Amino acid sequence: MIPGIASRRRFSDLSEKEILALAISSEEDDAQIYRTYAEKLREKYPASAAVFEEMACEEDGHRRQLIELFKSRFGDTIPLIRREHVAGFYARRPVWLMENLPLERIREEAALMERDAQQFYLKAAQRTQDAATRKLLGDLAAAEADHIRAAEELEQKHLPEDIKETEDRIAHRQFVLTWVQPGLAGLMDGSVSTLAPIFATAFATQDTWTTFQVGLAASIGAGISMGFTEAASDDGELSGRGSPLKRGIASGVMTTIGGLGHALPYLIPDFWTATTIAIIIVFIELWAIAWIQNKFMETPFHRAAFQVVLGGALVFAAGALIGAG
Repeated sequence: MIPGIASRRRFSDLSEKEILALAISSEEDDAQIYRTYAEKLREKYPASAAVFEEMACEEDGHRRQLIELFKSRFGDTIPLIRREHVAGFYARRPVWLMENLPLERIREEAALMERDAQQFYLKAAQRTQDAATRKLLGDLAAAEADHIRAAEELEQKHLPEDIKETEDRIAHRQFVLTWVQPGLAGLMDGSVSTLAPIFATAFATQDTWTTFQVGLAASIGAGISMGFTEAASDDGELSGRGSPLKRGIASGVMTTIGGLGHALPYLIPDFWTATTIAIIIVFIELWAIAWIQNKFMETPFHRAAFQVVLGGALVFAAGALIGAG
């Protein structure tokens, strides 16, 4: 179970009052993010900084419009509701906290921010029955679409690319969100969490068939659990992470594979041969996880390797010690 999921509201359960409050806080956050980008770019890229300042001012204007509408319908007290309070709501990755953030990456993040906001306003407009509210939300969706075009034009001006490359970049991000992230989480969970029960059983019994049965049960059980947890955590409508079924399959299958990798060698009758092969496979699994983190999640390889290999080694040692005790 993902911490905090149970206490978060689903978007479909929000009232019109809460949807407007969420829109107000989101516009405020986005304006601040754009101003942070502008500050980072001001010295080297003053033209780009000016664009982000203008986008921040437009977000301020959207927030004022939303506040005026809210006050006219619900009064002066605006409920405190933010993105993190809503299950499946799109999240802003805190890339603005990174030092020396490349200009291309900032432009990409800005375009993605606007796409997320546009999708939110379109969904929110469908949920309201008030004509004035529906009109404003529709207008804001159109404004976010204009921002998308402005951000893409800015990127093409400084970094000329054709439309296909832009589409490929968006498709790559969607692939990472839908398949790589949940699959990587599953592979890590399956590879690491099953180490202790498998090797504890192996060293306690030195019976390869019993060890295989324990590994098979642990792997399948973990895969089912991770698959359902991933699918239930986010319907993908607002976060843009894609189909919950696809994410659940990716997480569940990779969790099972991660556990089976070092369980299958115990089909070999000889205990020490099976254990040696299993240890080698564990080593390969952990380094594969570090490589995937580096390639797709932009985690520095040395840090990913240290975290994954150290964690796996500790879990393996715990299982071996318990089994040998």
